[in-house]
Amino acid sequence: MSILLLGGSPSIPSSSSRLLLHIGDRLALQGHRHSKLFVRDLPPAALLHADFSDPAIRQAQALVAAADAIVIATPVYKASCSGILKALLDLLPQDGLAGKVVLPVATGGSQSHMLALDYALRPILSALDARHVLTSIYATAEQLGADADGGLTLHPAIAARVAAGVDHLSEVLLALAGKRQQRAAQALLDPVPTRSLHDHPYAHHSQSA
Repeated sequence: MSILLLGGSPSIPSSSSRLLLHIGDRLALQGHRHSKLFVRDLPPAALLHADFSDPAIRQAQALVAAADAIVIATPVYKASCSGILKALLDLLPQDGLAGKVVLPVATGGSQSHMLALDYALRPILSALDARHVLTSIYATAEQLGADADGGLTLHPAIAARVAAGVDHLSEVLLALAGKRQQRAAQALLDPVPTRSLHDHPYAHHSQSA
């Protein structure tokens, strides 16, 4: 099962991108492979003018389409997700997240922006037909620090939410993988439909002879 880390911050490094990469490291420790896509790396003109023919835009769409799960991280500005993230999501097909598990992650200046995930981002994810939108993770800048080596340190409450979110995502992916294996095994066991004698291409020829 593949996971895409989708960063919606217009600047790097940023609080949301650091938290996103931290979650990616936690997922890797549990044996999940993942790829990364930072929207700010896409050509601005192609993104803003919805240039579907641009190779970078097409590659970004392909990365989203290939992922089984997506961890979406965004800063919150005035109770909304970042504009560049919204621009990318607008370039996806109407069912662009169909069958996918999504873990929303956001950072903001205060706890008052926490509801932006439910009122701004979650409806967009649902409109794109996401299969499961997991409990979101929100952190303020004060809850994200740095250790002596420059690594990310989390406030205990955020560390607990990250651990729970990673575990939940891992459990859902393992369950989906198990269902895939069951369907594949059942397909091998199901009898192959056989043609009757009258349906055989040579049947009428033989009878007429």
